[in-house]
Amino acid sequence: MARVLPDVPAIDKTFDYAIPDALADQMRVGTIVRIPLHGRRVRGWVVELPNAPATDRPLQPIAKVTGWGPPADVLDLASWAAWRWAGKPATLLRTASPPVAVRGLPPPPASGHQNRAIARDSVPRNGGGDVAELVAEGLTLPAAVLRLPPAADASEAVVAAMGGRGSGSALVLAPSLAAAYDLARALRRAVEPVAVMPGDWARAAAGGSVVVGSRAAAWAPAPDLAVAVVVDEHDEAYQEERAPTWNARDVVVERARRTGARCLLLSPCPSLDVLECHPLLVASRASERAGWPALEVIDRRREPPGQGLFSSRLVAVAREGGRVLCVLNRKGRARLLACAECGELARCEACASAVSQGDDGLVCGRCGATRPAVCGACGSQRLKALRVGVSRAREELEALVRRTVTEVTADGAPPEGLAADAVVVGTEAVLHRVALADVVAFLDFDQELLAPRYRAGEEALALLARAARVVGGRFGGKVLVQTRIPGHEALEAAVHADPGRFAVVESARRAALGFPPHAALAAVSGEEAEVFVARVTAAAGVESSGAVGARWLLRAPDHRVLCDALAAAERPAGRLRVEVDPLRA
Repeated sequence: MARVLPDVPAIDKTFDYAIPDALADQMRVGTIVRIPLHGRRVRGWVVELPNAPATDRPLQPIAKVTGWGPPADVLDLASWAAWRWAGKPATLLRTASPPVAVRGLPPPPASGHQNRAIARDSVPRNGGGDVAELVAEGLTLPAAVLRLPPAADASEAVVAAMGGRGSGSALVLAPSLAAAYDLARALRRAVEPVAVMPGDWARAAAGGSVVVGSRAAAWAPAPDLAVAVVVDEHDEAYQEERAPTWNARDVVVERARRTGARCLLLSPCPSLDVLECHPLLVASRASERAGWPALEVIDRRREPPGQGLFSSRLVAVAREGGRVLCVLNRKGRARLLACAECGELARCEACASAVSQGDDGLVCGRCGATRPAVCGACGSQRLKALRVGVSRAREELEALVRRTVTEVTADGAPPEGLAADAVVVGTEAVLHRVALADVVAFLDFDQELLAPRYRAGEEALALLARAARVVGGRFGGKVLVQTRIPGHEALEAAVHADPGRFAVVESARRAALGFPPHAALAAVSGEEAEVFVARVTAAAGVESSGAVGARWLLRAPDHRVLCDALAAAERPAGRLRVEVDPLRA
């Protein structure tokens, strides 16, 4: 007999089925099968092969074996993740299953071809071997955070980590499929074999491979996992937007802990979540300075009225020639107000976030606080809105620099055949679609620094690190930042090539405000949110900050308290969405 979890959203329980003799040799924990359920055939996963059924009723036979599915260790991991992110195991097992039916696995690679010898002259170098030394030190620890400067080649660290993995599997995650394929090409020159997810699911399940992929690859089969590496662990692309909102980085860390594998988390600006839990290894100051470009901060507080979006310094740089990328993010309904008299930004007195104009004054989008529409610095009641979209910015810049300006956004067509002296205006998507530039200019960086979410500063620093990769290190191009907060700790960290400056200040701020990693958060929305929140907050240690719009925010001292309370509370029948570790809180 087999215990099967159906792939049905409304069902979160297992059922026992008899195994026909003809299918007995194909049955194992994780096998994907078809089972009769309520008059129809549905897909399911074999989660256990028990000795006795859990019911006295006659067992129906399994109808069909579809093929291989997630291994037993991934099934256990999915059960943990369902608790951790308040979801259902079936949702996670869909991600862990192969994209097409896998009837059999290829033979494992021959033991003599697990690893090629890594030629030192074939591996990209960065500042006198700092990267290889950091990796070697990191592999002596169960898990470690490696802070590599933006200009460092992550493939060097990944290749170095694979060199000592032995005959076991390895798992490498990148924030995008394009980055995963780039890493796979670098690994194939030094290590074999490489399985790129999701297409090489069967090869990965056979064992002995370096498994490479993006977010979903956290669930890939990797028998005898020896080493796991997450590149750019700070990238929010690792978090699933649909509920359950699992984070691939955290899944990989837990998976490595369970299997005893070594885990390396790479980032130019590590998130506070991992710094709180794992030791930090840092390159030498010389390497880190060389890996960050020159950053010029343009203070716009004292500019004359009517200057517009473009400072005279930025216009002068754009006229000099070279490829210039201008970044202007206008997401959602974000608004930015400044005093018409002194130029200071309108900020919330409670949480320091940007405020917008409401019917009854100024309203904070983060904490919901309201106050009169007056400047907190000089008391003036004259406030001006700073809002210019990408399209209008392109027209204005084109007139100022007297050069053709190209517009790039996330939903537009990718730029083709850009000239070496092209000027481009776009959202942050331009930093992912254009590989190299001489100058990256942030037209309105205050919108990033003061965004109404607790991770705003962290995301702003990550954006600077992304720009640093586009222009190169200290001896490459430059990054220009227009701001009215020139002393912000994220900017100070980038100017001094020392992300630790930001981490110290930001950690203290979050501790005072009760934000992660010093607390655990969950956002609840939907028509039954209020009922469910009342049930969850009945548990000790969980409190609600009240509703902001149709969304409730739950807070607990740690994830164990929060997730236990979410799992214990009975869910109402209506629509409900639970986001554990919400990105936009």
